[in-house]
Amino acid sequence: LKKAARNSGVRMDVPWAELTPKERKFVIEGNDEFKGIEGFFRSLERKKYKVHIRVFLSRYRGYSVCPDCGGSRLRREALNVHLGSRTIDKVCAFTVADARNFFAELTLTKKRAEISTRIRQEITKRLSFLGDVGLDYLTLDRLSSTLSGGEAQRINLASSLGSSLVGTLYVLDEPSIGLHPRDNQRLIRILERLRDQGNTVIVVEHDPDMIKSGDFVVDLGLGAGALGGEVVFAGPADELLQAPNSLTAKYLREELRIPVPTVRRKWLPDAEFLRLRGASEHNLRDLNVDIPLNMLTCVTGVSGSGKSTLVHDVIYASIRRVKGFWDKRVGSHKELEGTEFLSDAVLVDQTPIGRTPRSNPVTYLKVFDAIRELFAGTRAARTQNLTAGHFSFNVPGGRCESCEGEGAVRIEMQFLADVFVPCEDCEGKRFKPRVLEVLYRDRNIDEVLQMTVREALRVFSSSPKVVRRLRILEEIGLDYLRLGQPATTLSGGEAQRIKIAAHLGSRRADRTLYIFDEPTTGLHFDDIAKLLSSFEKLLAAGHSLLVIEHNLDVIKTADWIIDLGPDGGKDGGRIVAEGTPEEIVDRSDSHTSRYLRPVLSLG
Repeated sequence: LKKAARNSGVRMDVPWAELTPKERKFVIEGNDEFKGIEGFFRSLERKKYKVHIRVFLSRYRGYSVCPDCGGSRLRREALNVHLGSRTIDKVCAFTVADARNFFAELTLTKKRAEISTRIRQEITKRLSFLGDVGLDYLTLDRLSSTLSGGEAQRINLASSLGSSLVGTLYVLDEPSIGLHPRDNQRLIRILERLRDQGNTVIVVEHDPDMIKSGDFVVDLGLGAGALGGEVVFAGPADELLQAPNSLTAKYLREELRIPVPTVRRKWLPDAEFLRLRGASEHNLRDLNVDIPLNMLTCVTGVSGSGKSTLVHDVIYASIRRVKGFWDKRVGSHKELEGTEFLSDAVLVDQTPIGRTPRSNPVTYLKVFDAIRELFAGTRAARTQNLTAGHFSFNVPGGRCESCEGEGAVRIEMQFLADVFVPCEDCEGKRFKPRVLEVLYRDRNIDEVLQMTVREALRVFSSSPKVVRRLRILEEIGLDYLRLGQPATTLSGGEAQRIKIAAHLGSRRADRTLYIFDEPTTGLHFDDIAKLLSSFEKLLAAGHSLLVIEHNLDVIKTADWIIDLGPDGGKDGGRIVAEGTPEEIVDRSDSHTSRYLRPVLSLG
C-alpha cells in the first residue's frame, strides 16, 4: 500500500476523513500495482477452510442493508402489491399488537372480503395467541436468533394453542422464564386452555402462583443430589400446603420465607456511581440513569421493556470497551461516567462451565490442583515417581489413553446422535491402574472425584487450600454436587453458582461490577435464599451487583431499583420508577410496584 500510494500520489500523512474520494477509492479498490483492501479480503475468502483465517475475517465482517431491496428481502414485483395501502414488508415490520389492529381495521371490497374471510380469521387468531402469551411488543420480522429463551418458548406455546390439538402431552420446563408477575396469570390461563381442550400439561416450575394453580402437584426432595430423588408429595395442589416434609410447602405456607432486609445500604454524599447519559439503543428513549456502586441494584420491568438492552448492550459492553476487552459493537449512548471506580465488569450467566465431560466443579474452581498435590505427596506416589501431573486426566501420563481421561468412549452413529459408552480399559475410572493404587486417606483419585462436596470437606479437613474453596460451594447450597460431576450434567442455576463460587474464592483485591440476568431461573425458594447469601458475600468483598430480575423475593432485597416500562417494545424504554423498594411501591404507573407492595407488607 505504501509503495503504490507513493507511485500514485496518494497522501499517507493525513486522516482518512481528509482524503479525497479518488484517494479513498484507491485504498479500497486498488489498481494494477496494489489489489486494495477489497482485493485483500477476496484473497482471504479463498482460504476460509483455515480456522485462523475465518477468525480473522469475522473481526472485519458486518451487516449492511441490501441496496437493491432496502432490507425488505423481496423483489420489486412483490413490493408493488399493496393491502390497505401497505406492502408486505411494512406489515411485517409491525408489532404483534399493531398487526392485530391493522387486520381488524382493514377495509376491503365486498368480494375481496368474502374471499379473504378465512385467511383473516386465521391471521387474527394467531396474532391473538401471541398477545395472550405476553409477546405483543415483538415485531413480526424479528430474527429468531435475537429472541430470549423465554420468548422462544412462549412462541412455541402460542403455536401449540393455534394447532388446536387434542389428546397431546405438553411438557414445559420453566415457562415463566423472563416473565413479569403481571403476565403470570395470563400464562396460567393459557395452560388451562390447553388442558380444557383435552390435553395433558406437565410443567416443571418454581413459581408459587403456577404451583397453586396446578390440578396435581408432584414435589421431589427432600434435598438435592444424593439427598433428593424421592417423591415427597403427590396430590391435589390445595393438599400440598399440609405436607409436613415438603420444603416447597414450608415456603408456600410462609413457615419459611426470605425476609425483607431490616436495613438497606444507603446513598451517601460521597457515594460512587456509574452515570449513563443518552442511552438510545433499540427502544431505549434517551435514558439518563445513575447506578450506585457497592450496592445491589435490580433492573426490573415487563418483558421487552429494554432491560437487557440497557444492561448488556450499553452498560456491560461500554465498561468492557473502556477496559480494553471488547471489540464488538456497543449500544448507542452519549457517555458513561464512573468506569474508573471499577476494575472490570463480569457477566455471570447460566451458560455451561464446560462443554466436555472433562470439565467439572473441581477443575473449574482449581481445587483439583491442590488435591493432586496431596496425592503426589503420599509415600506410595513418591515410591513410583508419580508427580501431580500423573493425577490429571487432562494430560498424558497417568490418565487412561484409551479414553484420554474422559472415562467414556464416543461412538459415532453416523446419522444418529453419538453414543458414549464406559471405557473398557479403565472401566470409566479415567486413570491407569498404578495411579489408582495410590491412596489418600484410604481413597484413590477416582473415589475422590465420586465424592460429594459434603464428604470431601470431611476427608480434606486438614488441607486449608482444598477446604477454603469447597466451603464456598457448601455455603451457596451446592454441597450435594460430586467433585468430578461432568459440566454437561449441571443445570443452568448450578453452573451460575459455581461461577459465583470461583469469584468468591479468587481473593482478588479488585472492584468488579457483577451482572446477573435472571439468576433465579430454575431455582427453588430455598436455592434463592442461598443465592442471595452469595450476593451478600460479593458485596462484602467490595464488589457491585447489577441484576435483571422478575422474582419478587430478589427485588424486595435490593438496595436500589430501576424499573423500566411502562410496557414492552415501543411502549417501553423509559424509567418508570427509581429508588428503594419502599420508595417505588406508591408509583401507580409501575407494574412492578403493584406486585411488590403486598410482598413488602408481609415482611
